[in-house]
Amino acid sequence: MPKITEIFFDCDNTLVLSEELAFEACADLANEILETRNIDVRYTGEQLIQDFVGQNFRGMMGSLQDKFGFEMPKEELEGYVTKEEDKVIAKLLEKAKPCVGATEELEKLFAEKKYGLAVVSSSALRRVRASIQKVGQDKYFDYDRVFSAATSLPKPTSKPDPAIYLHALDVCGKKAEETVTIEDSISGALSAIRANIAVIGYVGSYPGQEKQEEMAERLTKLGAQVIMREWHEFPQCLEEIESCAVSPAL
Repeated sequence: MPKITEIFFDCDNTLVLSEELAFEACADLANEILETRNIDVRYTGEQLIQDFVGQNFRGMMGSLQDKFGFEMPKEELEGYVTKEEDKVIAKLLEKAKPCVGATEELEKLFAEKKYGLAVVSSSALRRVRASIQKVGQDKYFDYDRVFSAATSLPKPTSKPDPAIYLHALDVCGKKAEETVTIEDSISGALSAIRANIAVIGYVGSYPGQEKQEEMAERLTKLGAQVIMREWHEFPQCLEEIESCAVSPAL
């Protein structure tokens, strides 16, 4: 395996504890959409996380339409996408916190200057920037090294589509085999794996040991090379990949 020169980071619940806050805001809008269709189902933020974690709002709305058999006109969808961004960003700017240990590891990597660093997220770019700025992580990433599947591509998409990872590789001038990414969700990990990028599966943001072990098993079966339970384990996880101690599923 070639030398690793670039590290990509998912944002939501990988760098920043944002998923719970975001899904609280999404639930209100999802329920409004379902109510206007006379669909007698209502979601809490927690239920949305269980069904749609790793997807951005646009992807979630696509899944919701498929699940309940209705179609939203493009104009209506775009209106809700904007509403969702505004609601989520307001919550993030008020309450977002970093994932435990993430900022410390970013500080070390930034000081070493051994790797290129980039954020690769499904979430809207405004939301990603608001998240990392709120917790003081924006200083570790060049402005043009923050990528959003919802915003940075000619055609908006969401993980598990690999398009955003392929785009990030292109912009950063990197090959997949010299890149590693940290992902916490199935859809995010699958997106990277489809782009042939090695994955460190992070499970530290999941509540409780049982859920963490469940996700560790699922991410491993999917093809994540290493599982990271705490951010202080990151150097060891990266070393495993760099030394080919774990066979890459590429």
